[in-house]
Amino acid sequence: MGFVCLAVIGRGQSSSPGFAGVDDWLQQHVKEMGGRVMLVVYKDGKVIYDQSVSEMSRRQKMVNNFIARRQGKAADNEDYTFSTRQPIASCSKWLSAALVMTFVDEGRLDLSDTVGKYLPVLSLHGKGGITIRQCLSHLTGIKEPPLKESLKEMKEFTSMDDAIAAIAAMPMEGMPGSVFHYSNAGLQIAGAILEKISGKSFETLFAERIAGPLGLRNTDFGKGRVALPAGGASSTPEDYMKFLVMILDKGVYRGVRVLSEKSVEEMQVNRLTPDVTIGYSPAGSASVGYGYGEWILGGEGRKAGGDGGAGAGGQFVSCPGLFGSFPWVDKERGYCAFLMTYYVSGGKDKQERYFELKNKVDAALIR
Repeated sequence: MGFVCLAVIGRGQSSSPGFAGVDDWLQQHVKEMGGRVMLVVYKDGKVIYDQSVSEMSRRQKMVNNFIARRQGKAADNEDYTFSTRQPIASCSKWLSAALVMTFVDEGRLDLSDTVGKYLPVLSLHGKGGITIRQCLSHLTGIKEPPLKESLKEMKEFTSMDDAIAAIAAMPMEGMPGSVFHYSNAGLQIAGAILEKISGKSFETLFAERIAGPLGLRNTDFGKGRVALPAGGASSTPEDYMKFLVMILDKGVYRGVRVLSEKSVEEMQVNRLTPDVTIGYSPAGSASVGYGYGEWILGGEGRKAGGDGGAGAGGQFVSCPGLFGSFPWVDKERGYCAFLMTYYVSGGKDKQERYFELKNKVDAALIR
């Protein structure tokens, strides 16, 4: 099938004999991953692999049609391409954390700034001492409702101030910095702070500071009344790969510096030290760490880094989403990749699939 050319990145061939194991893996797992998948791999200045597989069952098409009708859209059951756009759920967190770091690079924010400095309502509820750093690493200590319930509530607010007031009233489950609770709250607070100090909407800031420099024509946080930095973005394989290339190249894309090298490194330092209690983690593994908006996987896990200190980054960094999409950057091997899917079920099996797929790609690159 024909794909939209990633001319700004450069493309190789859609598949190769060395990737036969990857081809087989995609074919084997496509049905349990929503019936459609697309994998793109970039290395040495070009896309070296792109493959789209589609085997949607009648039931999967019916569910897709039902969801589309509820959203007032036409159903899309076609094969994925580079330009297929869909919600990416928690893959949004990586984009949002990067946006926050552009303000850090400019000196308009410090990671040690407390949120009460910008959002007094949080101080009124005893949460003013939470730092920007803790917001980006899910270490606020706030006990938020389950992710899907929280996201539904956030969509019902009419202003960012209302969303922050609701977060301010939530209970605490520990001191800031002492409990990791993967949630929407921290990035929502960070997004509200960006709006306060800039006088612009979160969507506008993302368009100006991330989407514009990277040429992301089909990535945004929607037109809702309240932006959802932790899970509200939609994107395409083509766009998200550009972001990953920027991260791989230490903050630079096509000669334009989007983030400082220091900020990219800071985002990849594991903040889950052994003294941090895990309140909730979808990863559920002692070998998994977390930086700013991204997981640190396959390395030293919770042995590395600290809250504000320097530490090893692990073998690769990633930011999977609830709907199954899986972006990653492998600094050691010098490549990045993005798997687009759309399915909610899977639980622990998703993480196992992610590692299995990455191992297949790693093996293909060695050949």
